[in-house]
Parts: sequence; structure tokens; C-alpha cells
Amino acid sequence: MTADPVLRAAAETSKAWPFEEARKLVARVKRTGKTEVLFETGYGPSGLPHIGTFGEVARTTMVRRAFELLCDVPTRLLCFSDDMDGMRKIPENVPDRSFLEPHLHRPLTSVPDPYGGYESYGHHNNAMLRRFLDTFGFQYEFASATDYYKSGKFDAMLLKALEKFDDIMAVMLPTLGEERQATYSPFLPISPISGRVLYVPMKDVNAKAGTITFTDEDGTDVTTLVTGGRTKLQWKPDFGMRWAALGVDFEMFGKDHQTNAPIYDRICEILGAEAPEHYVYELFLDDKGQKISKSKGNGLTIDEWLTYADPNSLSLFMYNKPREAKRLYFDVIPRAVDDYAAYLSAYQRQAEKPTDRLMNPAWHIHQGNPPAPEEGGISFSLLLNLAAVANAHEKSALWGFIRRYSPELSPETHPRLDALTGYALRYFDDFVKPKKQYRLPTEDEAKVLFELSAALGTLPEHASPDEIQQKVYDIGRREPYTTTQKDGSVGVAQSWFNMLYQVLLGEEKGPRFGSFVALYGIENTRGLIARAVKGELVK
Repeated sequence: MTADPVLRAAAETSKAWPFEEARKLVARVKRTGKTEVLFETGYGPSGLPHIGTFGEVARTTMVRRAFELLCDVPTRLLCFSDDMDGMRKIPENVPDRSFLEPHLHRPLTSVPDPYGGYESYGHHNNAMLRRFLDTFGFQYEFASATDYYKSGKFDAMLLKALEKFDDIMAVMLPTLGEERQATYSPFLPISPISGRVLYVPMKDVNAKAGTITFTDEDGTDVTTLVTGGRTKLQWKPDFGMRWAALGVDFEMFGKDHQTNAPIYDRICEILGAEAPEHYVYELFLDDKGQKISKSKGNGLTIDEWLTYADPNSLSLFMYNKPREAKRLYFDVIPRAVDDYAAYLSAYQRQAEKPTDRLMNPAWHIHQGNPPAPEEGGISFSLLLNLAAVANAHEKSALWGFIRRYSPELSPETHPRLDALTGYALRYFDDFVKPKKQYRLPTEDEAKVLFELSAALGTLPEHASPDEIQQKVYDIGRREPYTTTQKDGSVGVAQSWFNMLYQVLLGEEKGPRFGSFVALYGIENTRGLIARAVKGELVK
């Protein structure tokens, strides 16, 4: 189906990063004449999938959809699992690490499943990956390295790699230390004795016969075919071989692969194919600034994010600034949730501006078809503060305040808001409540808080957030909270709002205060001020 010509024209100049990458692929298609474009993502199933794995598929899908707007050539996305890799270390987050110890260095699809539900540990982790990806509705094909090696899909390219053995070695050896150079081989045989992946030197390479000879673990020399799953390639040659065998056009990977990308490219070219287009993204960090790792289990899992926020907020986190290192921990969730709602709302106002729409993350998150936002939305940060002051433990308690604030809202008419109330309660209990630190107001602060309470008392109970905010400004626009604006007018210093958040909410920052009061209720807020001044919140 041909794309909307207006949108396509906007896409041809869009500065959104998926379109910038997609235009490179359009040029590639024009140069090569390919009639199908293959996108690939790689997954190492040495541990449970983490959000970084999801992010790679999400971002690749964003580039794929951008390309499809620019070009009518069909596309495919292949999610490839390197499940024939040897298990080089035991992950820290498995149920019983001792259970896996006898199986070190065996292919992951030959290691028993410590969870007990699948044919192997590799099969278990592959299933987890697919379950996570299916949750988000990705359109992809799954591929297993074990299946591809054993079924013969890689046989022709493995034989070519054997033929080009010396050329591949010439690429690899300069990248290795002297000791490793003496034993290195791009081919890793699977031991007929132990089933382990062996890192051993080759005693003979016979390209004509399609065989290699090596010394097995018992000291005997073994000659074996390189085809049919009897061997696999070292990971760097494997990258290039796979690209050549499958005809991959695009693959993105983390910055830790960046220095190796020329090696992957060169091996792909040695094997007679053009290397794919690349996109290198920055790594995700945990709360301590360390790189997240499947084997360590640090950072966030997909299931953990989905416990506290909706899937679209996670997609937004992946879209934003992929070439900047970002902390991937629980404290990033609230902003992602609220930013997503803001982008979705803005998208509706950009109907006459296709260029702006294509720059909006909502277009990329929803593959060009964002849904209409719910009217009367309430921010996630506001719900977190409401949960705190209302001492709420059930969604019904929050809905009591929401209905009083806006009677037309209900769980039935606003399912996203209803879901947000559940997320907010869980997030508040687990991450906000333990860190809350109320403080007593000073004598002067108590005086100004009583003035604020009196000013709020002059408003009708259902005053608008803007009317309430004006009263908050009026009280704050006095010493010691005054500040002079650039135009010479008197404004309100941030210290006024910081005091309100610290004394009334037990936090360093918070939502727009007028919106909070409107939702919580004017009389409830006046009661909150009275309790804060008496010191009851600190207790």
C-alpha cells in the first residue's frame, strides 16, 4: 500500500532519528536493487531478557516503519538468538547455580533448564524473549542459531568461511594478544565427547573436504565436517557470516560493539556480501551507573517496568536520545509516563503539521497510528502525591477524589486513567513512601502557610486549577519568596514551591500545586496544612 504522499514528503526531510536511518536504507535499496529489506536484531540468551533487548527490537521497528513510509519495498524483521553459544559463566539470577555447573561451555540449547519447564536453558530464555516481545505486538520472525546451524541453513556460508579461512584469520589475528593468537581459530568445534564448545587451535583445515582437525578433550585428534551443527563460529566472525548468509540490511547494536563493527563488516565482505547499515546506541546503566547485564540481572526487567507503568511509557524511554547513556532504573518511570501522555496529546494538535507529527515520539511508538488520548487526563505524578496525602491503598480511594474533581470521569470511560491509578499505588508503596521525609515548617513558614490556607478558603470548593494556582502565586509573591523577572515584573521563587513540597508532601519536588489542590480538594488541602503546621505529618 502506497504511503500518503504528504507524509512521505515530510519524512524525506524529517530530523527524527528513525527517518535519518531509514533514508540510508532507501539509498541502499536504490544502489543494490534489492526487492526486500531485512532488519535483524541479535540476542544472547545467556540470561533472562532485559529491557535493553526489548529496546533493540523497539528501536529497530521504529526504523523499519520509518523506512516503510519512505519506500514501498517490503521488509522483514528477524530476531536472531545466539543460543548455540557455550555457557561461559553461570548467571547470578538462576534458581540453583550449582545445577548448571556441570554444563559449563555446552551450547545453551544443550544445557538443562534450571526452571524445569523447557527443553533447555536456551529454549527457556528464547521463550521468555518471545513472550516479552509478543506483549508489545512486534511483527517479527524468530530465529535460533542452533536451528540454523543444525538444519544446514548456514552450511554454504560455513564452507565459504573455511575456504576464506586465511583471509578471516588475517582480519582477526591483529586484534588479539600474542598468547591468544597462538591458539585462535574462527571455527569452534563441538566436542563429540563432552558436547562442549571448544576453544582450540586447528591442526588442519581442509577447505576442499569441508573439514577441520583438532585435538579433543581426551587428547585424540578429531577430523569433522564444519557443517550440520558440528561447529560454530567465534562471535565476531559469526556476526559477519550471519549478515552474509541472510542478506541483512540493517542491524543496530550497543556501543560495546562499536570497535568491532569494522571486523564484522570486513568478514561479511570477505564472504561476498555487502555489510548492513549500522546504528550504534549508548548503553543502559543501572542505579549505580553500571552497565546493565543479563547475567548480573541488574537494572530493570520488562516485567518490573510493566508492574509500575504502561508499555507505551517504556517505548518512549527507548525512543528518546538513543545515543545518550541513560539510567534504566525505577526512578525514570514517572517522567516517562507523563511525557508519553503529553506527546500523545500534542499529536492531536499537530493534525495540520505533518512534519511536527513525524517528530513526535507518539508516531514512532504507535507505528504511525497513535490513538486518541483520554480527555481529562490526570498526571502520574499527581496521582502519586494524591496516594500519599490520601493514605490510599485501593484504586477506589483514588477514584473517590477523581470523581469529586471531575464527575464525568470513571474507570469505564477512562481505562488508561484507571490503569494509572493502579500503577501509581504500587509505585508509591514501593518507591515513594519509603523515601518520604516531611519537615516541620519554620515559624515564618507556618505563618505564610496559614495565609495560604485562608486564601484558599475564599475560593469555591470546585475552583479550577488555574484559579487555585493564582492564589498560590499571590501568597508566594512576597518576601522571602519574591523574584524579579527579566521584564522587571515580580515573580515567585522556586523556593516557595520547594517549601510547599517539603512540608506538605514530604518531597523535594512535586506537581503543579494548583492541580494537586483541585484534585485533593480545597478543604482537604487546608486540613493538610493544619496537620503540617502541628507537626502531625512528621510524626
